[in-house]
Amino acid sequence: MGLPSRKPVHARHRAGAGGANDRKQASRFRGERLLAGLIAAFLALPAAAESLRVATWDAGLSRRGPGLLLKDIRNDTAQVAAVSSIVDAIAPDVLLLTGIDWDYDGQALAALNETFAQPYPHLFAPRPNSGWPSGADLDGNGKLGEARDAQGYGRFPGQGGLALLSRYPIEVDRAREFSAMLWKDLPDGQSAGADFSPEALAVQRLSSTAHWDVPLQLPSGEPLHLLAFAATPPVFDGPEDRNGRRNRDEIAFWLRYLDGELDALPPEAPVILLGDANLDPKDGEGRRDALDLLLNGPNLQDPQPRSDGARLAADPMHEGDPGLDTADYDGPGNLRLDYVLPSTDLQVEAAGVVWPKPGAPLAEAAAAASRHKMVWLDIALP
Repeated sequence: MGLPSRKPVHARHRAGAGGANDRKQASRFRGERLLAGLIAAFLALPAAAESLRVATWDAGLSRRGPGLLLKDIRNDTAQVAAVSSIVDAIAPDVLLLTGIDWDYDGQALAALNETFAQPYPHLFAPRPNSGWPSGADLDGNGKLGEARDAQGYGRFPGQGGLALLSRYPIEVDRAREFSAMLWKDLPDGQSAGADFSPEALAVQRLSSTAHWDVPLQLPSGEPLHLLAFAATPPVFDGPEDRNGRRNRDEIAFWLRYLDGELDALPPEAPVILLGDANLDPKDGEGRRDALDLLLNGPNLQDPQPRSDGARLAADPMHEGDPGLDTADYDGPGNLRLDYVLPSTDLQVEAAGVVWPKPGAPLAEAAAAASRHKMVWLDIALP
C-alpha cells in the first residue's frame, strides 16, 4: 500500500488509554505527529480534488471537570499528542469528534485544532444537551441538579459533546439542530414506558448529546448533508430500560427524519450519517430494531469498514463480525459502536477502522488515545 493511495497505515493495541502525563511518551507521539503531518501535507490536497475523506471518532477528549480538557491540551499530554498524531496520519477532510467537552468560547476545540499539522479552517460545535440542567428530577431519586438530572448525563454543562471539523465550508446558516426536540414527541417512540413522572416527561429531550443536519459546500457547489449524533449507552439503568429505550429512539430519529415523518423536511441527497450510536448490531445490550433498519434500509449504505486489529482482538463468545468492531472493551467485549453511513447515491472508494494488529505504526498512539477507534471512509466527489 503506497503513499499515493492516501490510505492510512492503521494501528491498534489492546491496552486501554493511559500514561496521559508521561512526558517521554508525549514526546514520542509528537515525533509520530510530525511525520504524519508531512504525509498529510503531501497527500491531503491532491486527493481533495477527487475524493472526500470523512471520519468519526470518540477520541477520549472528555474530562471530569470544566476546563480540564483545555489544560491537558495546552500541556500537550501524551493522550492529546496521541490524538493529534492519529488525526494527522489519517488526515480526514471532515472529522466528527464525539465525547469532546464543550466550553462557551470554544477554547478547547480551538486549542486542539492548533495541535494538528494542518488545522481545520471550519469548526462547528454548538452547546450539547449533556450536562444541560433540566430543572426536573429526571431520575426520580428526590434530588435535583445531579448529573442524571441533566438533559444528557453530564457532571457539568457540555461534558462529552460533539465537534465538527472540516476543510470544506460549513453552511452554518442552513444547519439544523434537533437537540431541543422532546422525547415524547418522536413518532412511535418508547418514552412512555421509561417510567418518567409527568413533570419529567414534559421536559425530557430526546437527544442525550445532539442531533445535527450540517450542510457542507463541496467544490462543485452542491451541498453534502452531514447527519451527526451521539447516543446514550443502553446500560446503566433499571428494569424500565430507560437508557435502552432512549438509545433506540435516538437512532430511530434518523429513520423518521429521512422518511419525512417529522415537521422538518428531510434533506435532499447526498447525506452521510455519522457518529457514535453506542449500539452493536449483534453483541452487547440494546434494542436493535432501529439500527437494523438504518443499516439495511433503502436510504443509506453500510460500507462495513473493518480492521485486522479488531478481528484479532475478538472475544470467544463474539456473535457479530469482529472485524467491524470500533471500540475496545473488556466487560461486554469489543463492539461496533461508531458508524459512517453514506446515502446510496454516493460512491465509496475505501473505508477502514484505525485498529491495526499489534506492533503496527501508531499502535501505541491508538491505545493511549481512546477505547474507541477512528472510523473513516473515502467518497468520490461529484
